[in-house]
Amino acid sequence: MFAAIPTSELVMLAGALLAAGAVTGILAGVFGVGGGAVVVPVLYELFRVVGVPEEVRMPLCVGTSLAVIIPTSIRSFNAHRARGKVDMSIVRIWAVPVILGVGLGSFIARYAPADLFKAVFVVVAGISAVRLLFGKDSWRLGTEVPGKIVMSVYGVVIGVLSSLMGIGGGQLSSLFMTFYGRPIHQAVATSSGLGVLISIPGAIGYVYAGWPRAAEYPDVAALQFPMALGYVSLIGFALFVPTSIFTAPLGASLAHALSKRRLEIAFGLFLLAVCARFAWSLLS
Repeated sequence: MFAAIPTSELVMLAGALLAAGAVTGILAGVFGVGGGAVVVPVLYELFRVVGVPEEVRMPLCVGTSLAVIIPTSIRSFNAHRARGKVDMSIVRIWAVPVILGVGLGSFIARYAPADLFKAVFVVVAGISAVRLLFGKDSWRLGTEVPGKIVMSVYGVVIGVLSSLMGIGGGQLSSLFMTFYGRPIHQAVATSSGLGVLISIPGAIGYVYAGWPRAAEYPDVAALQFPMALGYVSLIGFALFVPTSIFTAPLGASLAHALSKRRLEIAFGLFLLAVCARFAWSLLS
């Protein structure tokens, strides 16, 4: 399948993936997200070109995104923690519930239709963008984060939705923390820690979810080893990771150089663009 694609087109696609990896790393640092909202749309177009069927294209994108997020999130988290901005008490409370949620989301991914992944993207990105662009300080659920039971429930929800979106949980946890009065810079920095908790079990879960599906499409090279493991594309991973790792610390530096309002506006516009892209895909 790959041999049928002109060399010039393959070179162009590889260049686009490397460039997107650089953008992914910057976004991971700036917004405390793993960059999945960039990775998924780019991979969606790549897999369309190489002939991956619509029925498995979106989960392949999501699983690959989670794998790509692993090194990016680690770099982003370390960069934010070095600045002393990460609230480790929240990361510790969320650790187990988030991982449980990721496991549940991976199980759902094994049986869910492709449009479910897109719909989750649209709803979550839309709500997050509205809160960031138009929200007021009075839009709060409280002045302090709730107790461990409520936090654990939130953690499971964040894990499920993040695993279905192929993201590191940054926009979900940042939204939650700002609703409880945490400054956006601290919310972004702390959210970067969730990327590590979500991406590793998430990628493993998508290998599990996609393994039997790959057997149903023996003629689709992009789903077969060594091109992929289940719903994780090894080629996509190899092209995204180098530049995303390199640029993640640059994004973290930029985040702490921006004012609170500018960071909120930038994050909100970014999420609106993601929301619009997948809404269009659902309607087309």
